[in-house]
Amino acid sequence: MSSFPRMIRLRQKFDARRVTDVSSQTTSQLESLKLNQRIRPGQSIAVTAGSRGIAHIGEITRAVVDHLKSLGAVPFIVPAMGSHGGGTAAGQTQLLEHYGITPEKMGCEIRASMETVIVDKTSQGIPVHFDKHASQADHVLIVGRVKPHTGFVGDVESGLHKMMLIGLGKHEGAKIYHRAIADYSFMEIITAVASSVISKCRVVGGLAIVENAYDETALIEAVAPEKFLEREKELLKLAAQWLPRLPFPFADLLIIDKIGKNISGTGLDTNVVGRKFNDHAATDRDSVRCKRIFVRGLTDETHGNATGIGISEFTNQRTVDSIDRKITAINCVTGLHPMAAMIPIAYDTDREVITNALHTCGLVEPAQSKVIQISDTLHLGEVLVSEAYLPELRERSDLEKITDPAEMAFDSEGNLRAVSD
Repeated sequence: MSSFPRMIRLRQKFDARRVTDVSSQTTSQLESLKLNQRIRPGQSIAVTAGSRGIAHIGEITRAVVDHLKSLGAVPFIVPAMGSHGGGTAAGQTQLLEHYGITPEKMGCEIRASMETVIVDKTSQGIPVHFDKHASQADHVLIVGRVKPHTGFVGDVESGLHKMMLIGLGKHEGAKIYHRAIADYSFMEIITAVASSVISKCRVVGGLAIVENAYDETALIEAVAPEKFLEREKELLKLAAQWLPRLPFPFADLLIIDKIGKNISGTGLDTNVVGRKFNDHAATDRDSVRCKRIFVRGLTDETHGNATGIGISEFTNQRTVDSIDRKITAINCVTGLHPMAAMIPIAYDTDREVITNALHTCGLVEPAQSKVIQISDTLHLGEVLVSEAYLPELRERSDLEKITDPAEMAFDSEGNLRAVSD
């Protein structure tokens, strides 16, 4: 009898609403802001570009640049990604290039620097850092994806506000704001700093992006600066509804083929795996509980940044060998989350990892364990689950069984085949 459970391929049915023409929708939304009433020909405009793997981000950014040019403005792009890219201008420029955001493709300059200026001080005494190049622009346009944050809970989490604080605050701003969380709530910091940025840094508007559960653009909306807070609260609720989810709320072992900064700020989305409040156990506030997590690899786009690897209990040696320790450390220390960089138990092969991981899951026999394998926490349209889920599967109209139970697929070296293979 096999010591591993047999696996079934499932297709999940999520809300699939999406924007069919992101360029025209971006232009239409920006036109609704009537920026021609505030922007004069010849004025410079800094446009933010973050480090996340946002669907169609190159196309959206180019549409933003083209619209601003049509007003006679002179747009330029500023990397807005805190300490990502190893905390260097060259590293951040390289990240943008990987997303197709280059001067040639965008038709404008990219001005990258880690230098900031302090534009204000909040009532709590927090210095407000802002990207040097953006501070010199006549106007700033914030472009960002709205979604639940992996570590903070509030009416506003990841989105336009975070781009103004952490993104444009660069490494120095990210460090001070994360430190301030020890004394003030996330919302207190967000509202105070964002208010300063909007008033002092000539923010002319925002473009909010919300994605569906299939990693597709579901909504693009232009937002006036005075409505950032009110509208982002509403968009966060939509983003939470459209977030991809595991097919079942409990797993003895969750196997993740790849993690990376292009997938989530923590490499693996804690809203999906259920470890938002405790790195190694679900809490009463989590809707998902995974006893053990096995990370099999890093995405190419993360460039060795293994932030989030420490949330898992198991990995393999090839993943450990691919980690850029320096870049990972910078990111995790800046975010006051050093545990996210810790290296889990590593074995030479996936077969060894799964064997040992299943033996730590309690009294359940390995072959009867509840195991879920996913590509990553952003792409959950198709997943593999063990046959122990069959009784629950029969009750779920939102899940389609694609294959019958079959043995886990290992290659000749003892490594598991990816879900996408």
